[in-house]
Amino acid sequence: MEGFVHLDGSYWGRSSGILLAIDDATGMPLYLEFITSETNAHYENAVLSMEQRAFLIKGLILDGRRGLFSALGRYPIQMCQFHMSQIVRRYLTLHPRLHAARELNELMKDLTALSENEFTERYSQWKQRWADTLKRRSVSKKTGKSRYTHRRLRTAMNSIDFFLPYLFTYQKPGCEGMPNTNNKIEGVFTDLKKNLNNHSGMNAENRRRFIGGFFLAWDSEPQV
Repeated sequence: MEGFVHLDGSYWGRSSGILLAIDDATGMPLYLEFITSETNAHYENAVLSMEQRAFLIKGLILDGRRGLFSALGRYPIQMCQFHMSQIVRRYLTLHPRLHAARELNELMKDLTALSENEFTERYSQWKQRWADTLKRRSVSKKTGKSRYTHRRLRTAMNSIDFFLPYLFTYQKPGCEGMPNTNNKIEGVFTDLKKNLNNHSGMNAENRRRFIGGFFLAWDSEPQV
């Protein structure tokens, strides 16, 4: 078998979670591991497991663990565009006062509808237009040291700069049919958590059994 793979983790509570991989075309679970925290090694082991079982990974859809983009760089990687927008919004808030931040928020709203060239051009124009704002520095009253005035805006920009080479993988030759978001696996997590909430009194061992049964049942049904 071969296909594009969604790979992500999800939690309920502080230290109870799973790492899951699903095939985009069929929705079939390809890997499931119970975890208490996420590390790059967990993701690398998931990919290795799929490789050892002769699943041909055409590409991976991930949501932003930076170390994975080099560790798994032997595959085409699509950074989930929805998560990219969320990262920027987290730094800038929904209604920032700074005009440059409002413009960047508006650009991110269009991300999923743009081609790589369109987004790159508009983003480059934004950086040029607000170059002085981005470079502005202030002296801290506490330390007396100079620092960037609009640090959250710069952090949002730096995040885009890092992930930009992976935001439009789905538009590249050989990646036709690759999704640009991790919405498919997020939907699975939503269904799982809804079922877990309906059985909230389970202990840890019974919860594991329940989750295993959930995916066995889910795998046996046609996925849309």
